[in-house]
Formats: sequence, C-alpha cells, structure tokens
Amino acid sequence: MGIHGLSKVIGDNAPSAVKENEIKNYFGRKVAIDASMSIYQFLIAVRQDGSALTNEAGETTSHLMGIFYRTIRMLDNGIKPVYVFDGKPPEMKSGELEKRKERREVAEKELAKAEEAGDQENVERFNKRLVKVTKEHSNECKQLLELMGVPYVDAPCEAEAQCAELVKTGKVYAVGTEDMDALTFGTSVLLRHLTFSEARKMPIKEFHLRLVLEGLDMSEEEFIDLCILLGCDYCDSIRGIGPKRAVELVKQHKNIETILKNIDTKKYTIPEDWMYKEARRLFKEPDVTAGADVELKWTAPKEEELIKYMCEEKGFNEDRIRNGIKKIKSSRTGSTQGRLDSFFKVTSVTSSTTPKRKADEKKGSAKKAKGSSGFRRGK
Repeated sequence: MGIHGLSKVIGDNAPSAVKENEIKNYFGRKVAIDASMSIYQFLIAVRQDGSALTNEAGETTSHLMGIFYRTIRMLDNGIKPVYVFDGKPPEMKSGELEKRKERREVAEKELAKAEEAGDQENVERFNKRLVKVTKEHSNECKQLLELMGVPYVDAPCEAEAQCAELVKTGKVYAVGTEDMDALTFGTSVLLRHLTFSEARKMPIKEFHLRLVLEGLDMSEEEFIDLCILLGCDYCDSIRGIGPKRAVELVKQHKNIETILKNIDTKKYTIPEDWMYKEARRLFKEPDVTAGADVELKWTAPKEEELIKYMCEEKGFNEDRIRNGIKKIKSSRTGSTQGRLDSFFKVTSVTSSTTPKRKADEKKGSAKKAKGSSGFRRGK
C-alpha cells in the first residue's frame, strides 16, 4: 500500500520535487527494484483471455515473462538493475495483512457473483484483486535472474527499506517501485513506472526527497510523522484528518506528540493504543542488511541453462529467448562506457592558505573589483 495520497501531497506542495524522464536518460545508473511490486504488476498485466499467462502444464508464467523482458529493456538502456525481495513482514504489519485478507475474501464472493451473472468485466476486475505474489513466484524469478546474470538481494524484512538502504550507502542511484514509502524510509531518489512505463505509455516519475522536504518545509523526522498521519502499513491514522490538514498540523506543531496535545479529540478520532511511535521507529531504524555488507555483481548470462529453464521447463519460444540473451550480451558491452558525471565528483578541499597569502589574495580581489567597477553586470 505504501503511504496514502503521498504523491498528491508532493504534487500539491512540492511540484519541483517531481520530474518526468525517459528510460534512456538513466544510462549507467544502478537501480534497486522492489521485486514483489514488479512481480505483482506482471501477474495482473501480462494476461491472456483475462487469465494469467500459463505454459502447457498450466503453470503461471506471466511473472517470468515480465521479469525477463522488462529486465532486458532496462539493461538495453544501460541501467543496471538489482532486485530486492521481501523478507518476513514486521509484526506491526499484521493488521494491514489481515485487512488485505478480508478484502480478498470479499473479492472472492464478488467474483462468484460476477461469474454466475456472466459479467466478464467484473470477473476480470475481481480476478486481479485476488492476485497474490507467492514464495514460488519469487523463487522462480530469483532463479531466472541468476541465470540472466542480474543480482538480487533477500531483504530481512521490507524490500522498500532495503532498497532505500542501498541508495543511502551509495550502492545504487535510486529505488524503482510504485510504493511511495521508499521515500519515508529515506531513499534520496524514487522512480515510479520504471518497469512498465513503455507498456502503458507513461513517463518515468522521479521523486527527489531533498526537494520534497524543501517544498514541504519539513525535516526528515517531520516528514515521517506526516506519512504516519496520511496512513501507512504499520498503524491506523487519526480519523477525520485528511492530507491537507495533516500537512498543516505537522507544519504548525512539528511532531505527533504536540499535535495530540492540541487537536480537538471530539472532532478527530485517535486510534486506541495508537502505535505511531513504533511506526516511526520502523521508518527510522528498519531491519535491513547494511549496504556495506551487500555485494552487487552483474555477470554474463548462462545461455544454455537459461534456454533449458525458460524453454524446456517453462514453455517459452526458444528463438525469442535467444534473441533476448543476445540483447543481454550486447548491453554488457555498451554499459562499459559509464555515465559522464561519474568521472567528475565534487570533493571538499581543506585550505592550507597562510594568513599572508590570504591578505595578498584579498588585496588582489579588491584591486580587480575596483578595475571592473565601471562595467554593468550582465543578466
């Protein structure tokens, strides 16, 4: 789910923090991809006759097709993706998971009604709501990525938090996900629509945390409290407080504790035993593998093993898979060029100028200014 309405809050209050871009402009970038989100997208998007794509044995293969071709598309554009898989969800997420289970039960009942009525539109709609990423889906994608030579990381807990950790420690440039809470976890750059922008003719949306904070005029701690007020996966939010009011309250009172002391509790319903402090801690100190301990390595594809897995075991067309492998190999040659900006890094220099030299430089600057005072500065 992520954070309720955060993208709109950013659009309304910090529009300069959002940029639209084309995939080709990320040439040479390393990007951490939220694997579960991508697999879910492929399971609901890559379909045939309203059902998931399957092989002759009836096994679902939509996720493998999506991962294979979209990964190649990124590699072909010079992007080095690393997929991050969810680990065990935090205990605090159990409430959200229970709600999702209830929604699936409702969808199952509505699907049965739609099928009985022959309502194909609603059959498709409720089928999508019942799609769930399983451990088997993830394991099959991990096997595929290994054969393609693309690295993946098993997060101990939330994938978005692990992705953000990789950005914060300089392992990758950005996080590729649709869940906005990657920003709450502290990623400096978030890319939305990266894995499906071409299929849906959508530009990639690039969110910059620094500009988000500047536009909202908030510190990172205040931003986390705002996200909790908007609604996150870890605790309920205060009933009656919408996005606009949440922004106003955080700007005025700076933190949830002070907000609680100043709002009308008759007007706004505060959740019983509200665990906002625990949610805050999860965002600030998530359970992740330290970026320094993660080694990312992109290698050559294992061509024959990949053919055996995708064609013999999963029923894909061999010519198409071999063409895909050619693109992977070609991308490895092209990616050696790297980004131009990676060769130029600003470094801080400690001045060792002596007092006498400083005085001479000051005198020289004053003389230069005096000599140029008759000129009007250009615009």
